[in-house]
Amino acid sequence: MSKKDREGMSKRQEFREKRRRAEQRVRWIWIGVIVVVALLAAFFLIYPQLKPVASIQAAAARTRPNVQRNSTGDPNAPLKLVEFSDYQCPYCKDFWTTTEAQIIDSYVTTGKVFYTYRSAGNWVSDNATGGTDTESRDSAEATYCAADQNKFWEMHDALFTNVLGEADGTSFTDRRLQAIAQKVGLDMNAFSSCYSSQKYLKQVAQDGQDAKSSGIKGTPWFILTYTANGQPQTVSVDGAQPFNVFQQDFDKALTAIGAQ
Repeated sequence: MSKKDREGMSKRQEFREKRRRAEQRVRWIWIGVIVVVALLAAFFLIYPQLKPVASIQAAAARTRPNVQRNSTGDPNAPLKLVEFSDYQCPYCKDFWTTTEAQIIDSYVTTGKVFYTYRSAGNWVSDNATGGTDTESRDSAEATYCAADQNKFWEMHDALFTNVLGEADGTSFTDRRLQAIAQKVGLDMNAFSSCYSSQKYLKQVAQDGQDAKSSGIKGTPWFILTYTANGQPQTVSVDGAQPFNVFQQDFDKALTAIGAQ
């Protein structure tokens, strides 16, 4: 082999070596990028599980007559009141704080009103985040799971007691709902099985559909129904109205059916 041939081969070997090293650097760069992305993904998945859950406050005990899951009162009462509500809604909490107990004491306990609480689906989360958040739906599912243990209203009160804000992403995370359920005194194995399986997902979705069909404008939204002179009557109440507004509607309805 001539000197010229040897020099040509040496240059080709040198070129191949440089190309091999360049390819190796590119591979290592891509491996590094993949590792960084994987670590970031793992961080965002794991961090929410490590982040401390905000403290849980015990809800004050409330008395409700003849509780049947998410209803209270006499099913044969002349007036039926359905509330479509959302545990993230500040106006819903206002109603719960100031008016709900007055209605129960004055009209439910006396056998005049049968009161049912229903979710409004994913109402607040849909309107505040465009549906990227599901805390409204998740908290509603949690109450229906609690109803399986005859503690719907205890969970209901605990959620309003422990809401941190409207669509803030922290009030009703899975971990915090678990903590609230534990504070309520639920059987956690049964609750976790119910909640994780989304047993009541369809029921909450139906709540949302029925709320929309009723003409909901916002939460809370109330539908009062009764029969007068053989004709079904429906009255809508929009928002966290004071007790006297409900009182007027109830008394008017009771007078119409001759039950006042």
